[in-house]
Amino acid sequence: MKTNTAGKLAVLLLAGMVLSQPVPAQETELTAQTEALAETEKSAETETLQETESAAESTGKGQVASASEMADVEEVLEDWMVPIEGSMVENGTYDVRVNCSSSMFSIEKAVLHVQDGVMTADLTMGGTGYLYVYPGSAEEAAAAPEEDLIAYTENEEEQHVFTIPVKALDDVTKCAAFSKRKEKWYDRALVFVSTSLPSDALKGRELTTAASLGLEDGEYLVDAVLAGGSGRTTIESPAHLTVENGSMTLQVVFSSKNYDYMIVDGEVYQPVNEEGNSTFLIPAAGFDCQLPVIGDTIAMSTPHEIEYTISLDSGTLVPSESN
Repeated sequence: MKTNTAGKLAVLLLAGMVLSQPVPAQETELTAQTEALAETEKSAETETLQETESAAESTGKGQVASASEMADVEEVLEDWMVPIEGSMVENGTYDVRVNCSSSMFSIEKAVLHVQDGVMTADLTMGGTGYLYVYPGSAEEAAAAPEEDLIAYTENEEEQHVFTIPVKALDDVTKCAAFSKRKEKWYDRALVFVSTSLPSDALKGRELTTAASLGLEDGEYLVDAVLAGGSGRTTIESPAHLTVENGSMTLQVVFSSKNYDYMIVDGEVYQPVNEEGNSTFLIPAAGFDCQLPVIGDTIAMSTPHEIEYTISLDSGTLVPSESN
């Protein structure tokens, strides 16, 4: 028994001597360097993650609304449209009509600025639900640096106003909008409609007028086409046209009795009849182009101003039997 105890004691003493030997300096330094590198990589990873999360929180990066999250997409291009670039538009500032693919992106007013072929538009929104817009797709907006996003400004009425570039009229302008509530980017398609500009805004557009056609004063009939709105409303054609001292007055008879006024070039015109379908006498600037007009309908629960265009075909002009 004494021999076994002495043997165990010798083994323990030997093990203690081995464990107490110092680690070589080179090995200690290598271990320290490895640990420092691992700590640096971990710190860099954490910092990158924090930056990504911060950017996502502030601008919605990486968050794109799916098709199921979007309202019904409306068609914005019309069959007659051909792109009109800024070089074809006279310098100036114009109120412009905008077709939008989503009713959720409510544009209350749009003003087009044209300078030496460069076009921008100020979009006054009907609400304050969007924080940013981006001239491109939602995917591109989510990947874009924050300095490329277009933030809103506020007008005197504290409405949100976005100023965006416009490459062409009568063509689709892609626009992504970042929802404050949903914190996601939504695809929108906008079309700035050329026919809503004054007739002299486009370069090279010469109206066919009564004077250019040599029309004498009198009464005429002319084929008339109404475009815009839902497409269900029409006007009577051929329409009566009066020429007096080179000026033309068009009689517009709607296919509905529910229009209580029209607006042409900022002027309000009242109906000229009390019974039957709504009838108006409005000025006509010329033929063979789309003349912008507004008709206010009371057929819905609340009155709505609807933007239309009227086209008069000069090739169909004939004297009226009343002449």
